[in-house]
Amino acid sequence: MARQASHAGSWYSDDALELREELDGWLKGSGLPKKPDARAVIAPHAGYRYSGRCAAFAFANIDPQVVSRVFILGPSHHHYTRKCALSRTSVYKTPLGDLPIDLDVYRELKETGQFEEMRVDVDEAEHSMEMHLPYLAKVFSGVPVKIVPILVGTLSSESEALYGRLLAKYLDDPSNFFSVSSDFCHWGSRFGYTYYDKKRGPIYKSIEALDKCGMDIIESKNPEAFKSYLDEYENTICGRHPIGVLLHMIQDCNTKLELRFLQYEQSSHCKTSRDSSVSYASAVITVEC
Repeated sequence: MARQASHAGSWYSDDALELREELDGWLKGSGLPKKPDARAVIAPHAGYRYSGRCAAFAFANIDPQVVSRVFILGPSHHHYTRKCALSRTSVYKTPLGDLPIDLDVYRELKETGQFEEMRVDVDEAEHSMEMHLPYLAKVFSGVPVKIVPILVGTLSSESEALYGRLLAKYLDDPSNFFSVSSDFCHWGSRFGYTYYDKKRGPIYKSIEALDKCGMDIIESKNPEAFKSYLDEYENTICGRHPIGVLLHMIQDCNTKLELRFLQYEQSSHCKTSRDSSVSYASAVITVEC
């Protein structure tokens, strides 16, 4: 059974040539070399007209000659669960080619008893992982790769730590890679979030300062500090739980890793209370020198 590319033709182009050229342009435009010591990225998941360029600063780091398996951790926007969930399909389709799921790893994860299964309609309604797929298909073009999609539900701090411990061993293996999906601040009355620190100047500068405070904390790799930041500011970072799991993985694995943000953008610059925007950020996690 295959998961269809349900957002192709709307959130990104369903024309393979057009899509390939667009992604190639963004990847080259990032000016970043492939990093053989990269183990994970954080990248946005909005429509490519908004976040595609920013996402390239994450995916350009992947060295397909080193990596043979990509775990994708995406937040759940439509389906409520307090756990993590696995796909019922065996392949994810993209306009640039199919990405097979590593069913052996899925079997290992299922044996822990900690994972649910997604219905196919839930799987195809969710965009957070799908928006990473065309980039992965482009980066691994002509190179065999398997994926491990994991839908991350509304987790407690304890559950984030539990999944971090379960997945940490995979982060130690250089042939594995983690693609963590998150947008940052969703600002405006339509999102129910209008935090504004007037000392920062225009609203968009306040949003940037708020996001960059969170990004600095994420770079510290401290999941408890990240939770405290979210509790204090309630920043609408939709991938907070995948990021929380990642921070616990970094804490629990045996490899010393560095986390660094490379790009930050906003969909628009909010100047009045009637405006709205979504922020995007890309980071790379590499082995410490």
